[in-house]
Amino acid sequence: MIKKIFSLVLLASGVLFANWLSAQEYPNKPVKLLVGYAPGGAVDLVARTLGQSLSASLGQPIVVENKPGAGTNIAVKQLIDSAPDGYTLMVAANALAANMALYKPQPFDVDKDITPIAMIGSVPVVIATNANSKYQKLSDLVKAAKASPDFITYGSPGNGATPHMAMKFFEQASGISLKHVPYKGGAPAITDLIGGQLDLVAMNMLEIAPQVKSGKLKIIAVMSAKRSPLFPEVPTIAESGFPGFEASVWYSLIAPAKTPAAIVKVLHADVEKALKSKEMVERLSSVGGEVSPGTTAQFTAFLTAERKRYEKLVREANIQPD
Repeated sequence: MIKKIFSLVLLASGVLFANWLSAQEYPNKPVKLLVGYAPGGAVDLVARTLGQSLSASLGQPIVVENKPGAGTNIAVKQLIDSAPDGYTLMVAANALAANMALYKPQPFDVDKDITPIAMIGSVPVVIATNANSKYQKLSDLVKAAKASPDFITYGSPGNGATPHMAMKFFEQASGISLKHVPYKGGAPAITDLIGGQLDLVAMNMLEIAPQVKSGKLKIIAVMSAKRSPLFPEVPTIAESGFPGFEASVWYSLIAPAKTPAAIVKVLHADVEKALKSKEMVERLSSVGGEVSPGTTAQFTAFLTAERKRYEKLVREANIQPD
C-alpha cells in the first residue's frame, strides 16, 4: 500500500513538473491562430486584433490562418488534430456550440475535443428593414406576422448561421412564424433588402452598420441584452416586450483537448490583458460590440449552456445546415 501511494505521489509530481516546465518554456516559437471564416469578416477582424496583443504579450508572432468551410468544422478539425502544446489555437464563435446538433454525423465533441481558454467579446445580432419599410418598430413586425404567418420574409447568411438561429429564438419567444430566405453570406441578403426583394434581414451589426449609417436601412431591434453604443436609440428585444431575450454573436479562444493547464493559464491571463487594451475595446466598439472578460471556468459553463440551448432549438425547429 505504501509503495502504491508513493508511486501515485511520484506520478502527480511528474505531471505538475511537466506543467510547470511547459509554462516556463512556452512559447518559444510562433503560435498559429485558426479562423473558420474568410478574411475580412467579423471573426477574422477580432482574431487579428487579439493576435496583435497576444504577440506583444507572448513575445512570439501570432500567425492567423483562415480555414473557411463546412460551417467552421474544417478549422475545428484542424485544431483538434493538432498537438495540445499551445501552438495551435482558434478564435471560435457560436458555431462551436451549435454544430454538434446541426451536423450529422456529429463533427466533434466540445466536451472531449477542445480546451476552453477564454471569452473575448460579443456583437449583437440585429433585425433590420429597408429605411422605407412599413415595419418601423418591432411591434409593427410582430403584429403583422401574427396576422399573416409565414408571409413576411427575412434573409440571413445561411441555414444554421448564428443570425438564422437568433431569429428562430425570437420566433419562439414572440409566437410568430416568418419565412426564412437563406443566402450564401450577408452581403447578397443586404443587397436584396435594399432592392425590395426582402422584408427584413437578421445580421450581425458589423455587416449592417454601413448601410444603416448611409440611410438605406434601419435597425428596428438589437438582440443583445443591452443597447448598442453604436446605435443607442435602437431598443433591445427585451425592452420591446420580451424580457430576458438575448442572442448575440460571441467570440472565444480555444485549444485542443489536453492542453496543459499551465499553458491555458498563461493564455487566459494574456487574453484578459488584451481585453483591457484600447485597441481591443475600440475594435469591438466600432462594430457595436463589447469585450467579455471572465474566468476560464465561466467560459466553460457558458459554452455548455449555449450547446444545450442550440441543441434544443435545432431539434424543435428541425434546422438543417446549408
